[in-house]
Amino acid sequence: MTTSTYTTSTLFLRSLSCAGITHAFVNWGSDHPALLEELERQRVESGTGKAQLNIITCPNEMVALSAAQGFTQSTGKIAAVIVHVDVGTQALAGAVHNVDRSRTPVLIYAGASPFSAQGEHKGTRNEWIMWIQDIPDQSAILRQYMRHTAQINSAKTVEKSIKRALQIATSSPSGPVYLWARREVMEEEIEPQSINLVSDMTGWPSIELSALSSNVTKIIASSLLHASSPMIITSHLGRSKSAVSALISLATLLALPVINSCPSAVNIPFTHPSYTGVTFLAPGTHWEGLNKADVILVLDSDTPWITENDRPQDGAKVFIIDGGDPLKVNIGYSHTDAEIICRADPGVALSQIEEGLREMGVRPEGEHWELIGADLNDNTESRIDARRLALAQAHSALVTNLDNAEAIFPSISSSGTEEGQGKYFSVTVPNLVGVLRQTIISATPSRGANTLILNESISNYPAVWHHLRPEFPGTVISSGGSSLGWGLGAAVGSSLSGRETDKPHELIVVIVGDGSFMFGVPSSAYWMARRYETPFLTIVLNNGGWKSPKLSMLGVHPKGHGSSVPGAQLSVGFGPSCPDYAQIAVAASAGWAWGTRIGGSVDAELAGLDEHALQKKLNDVIKDAIRIVMEEKRCAVVDCVLESI
Repeated sequence: MTTSTYTTSTLFLRSLSCAGITHAFVNWGSDHPALLEELERQRVESGTGKAQLNIITCPNEMVALSAAQGFTQSTGKIAAVIVHVDVGTQALAGAVHNVDRSRTPVLIYAGASPFSAQGEHKGTRNEWIMWIQDIPDQSAILRQYMRHTAQINSAKTVEKSIKRALQIATSSPSGPVYLWARREVMEEEIEPQSINLVSDMTGWPSIELSALSSNVTKIIASSLLHASSPMIITSHLGRSKSAVSALISLATLLALPVINSCPSAVNIPFTHPSYTGVTFLAPGTHWEGLNKADVILVLDSDTPWITENDRPQDGAKVFIIDGGDPLKVNIGYSHTDAEIICRADPGVALSQIEEGLREMGVRPEGEHWELIGADLNDNTESRIDARRLALAQAHSALVTNLDNAEAIFPSISSSGTEEGQGKYFSVTVPNLVGVLRQTIISATPSRGANTLILNESISNYPAVWHHLRPEFPGTVISSGGSSLGWGLGAAVGSSLSGRETDKPHELIVVIVGDGSFMFGVPSSAYWMARRYETPFLTIVLNNGGWKSPKLSMLGVHPKGHGSSVPGAQLSVGFGPSCPDYAQIAVAASAGWAWGTRIGGSVDAELAGLDEHALQKKLNDVIKDAIRIVMEEKRCAVVDCVLESI
């Protein structure tokens, strides 16, 4: 008869569960015997065959952490990641950067080689790899990206170690934490009654959201009120839906233009007149009003502008508000000239500023103003009305420009491609995203309000953000960092997260470049999607390689030797024979996923078709792909050939 032995690992898993963690994304190794044994004990003794945590097997560590990030971004609930000693910690790769920069709380746990070698303890070294995997400072691999790192030293302290880590991870600036333990510690036997002493996070709250001081609130409110040309710049405010509501309210009250600088979330609805567009700070792409603004409110933004390209006028008042790291202390060098810099939650701060304006007598459009004191004879109201009209006109022009770009489809060309000579066609990003957006609206019951789009389009970020025209907070997200490969794993995690809510996403779409697709380890990601039945649509923007390095080269050497040569010659291209991305997904999922390519060499079916027929084909492909995801509950991959780099 099998006997139950309770160990530190019992307390470890129990502590995670009691703290509210429901999912652990795992990649097991020689340091995890006690965890594997404990999970099976739970399955046997539960009578249901289930453990306390949902264990998600991840054949690749970066996909594991990306999936955990997507899970947390979608639900707001922290997830755990379990990896193998130093090598598994290293294999988390660029996902560590992404969870750090996106301020996504994740608890990462790694085992470590045993410290004993002669049988002194249970779990002592008994495999050759345990000598070469024992390094002097395992936490150093990723300490500079973590909010907290700590070693679990005994069964008696494991619960407190986890609670402290989670308290730090979920406090602003939230982010990842890293715990590790030697194998002997996780094998330490405990008394069964100690399991029942594990409690929830009561007594270990996250730090409360901070607010502006009353003096600073008054200064910012008064400055915005009396400004001739005020504006707001934000990047990540939309990570909090309540902050979006506060931004909409203030922007409406004062008719403030809002620019999205390198966004990672939906910060303001596209249809709101204050929505002025998106910039990723390429020269000449910032909002044209930046150099005329006299008061600028920067909210949760790492890079509101780049001085060498576009910048505010001299003398402009700049106020910076950030909920966790206004000085960007974890960035080697960062500086923005400002009058006041505040550590305060943007949503809270915006509500304070609006309340201050209302105390001054400011009222919404259509209501009678009651300006008092020094504001009594001010012409502020008429200036705001004029600004409101100008914003509406500018927004109408923006919509017209986007409509026009989406409507112009390229014709079939006789030029050669990297795959050989002959007729071919490609779609443009406006074509594709326009069709995708319209199809989502018509195919989903909520008309897109309950669709999640994960955007990892990189060099096509500006076009994708613009043409998605996102309307609802939380419906479009990106990694928040710059390490490629987030999207596929995050789509799996986001799909899993829907099972934790009473309103799961109707559709999940991930938009990736062909480079991002390859970085995302599709062999692991689509295996996981099949194993855990997490259907999503993948749109691959296939421009034949890495466009971003070429753009970086052109930014420094616009007329150099490399300025006129194709990507393949620059060694940034994937030709002459690009991978069949859709079939990679099909193979990885053992035939479960569906995939097709649109664009490229023209076959007999398409020869002679005009642009209207090509538009219909794109419509049909996207419609069919969405049907497969929503009705058949399978992954679909559409490889969209763009103009080659």
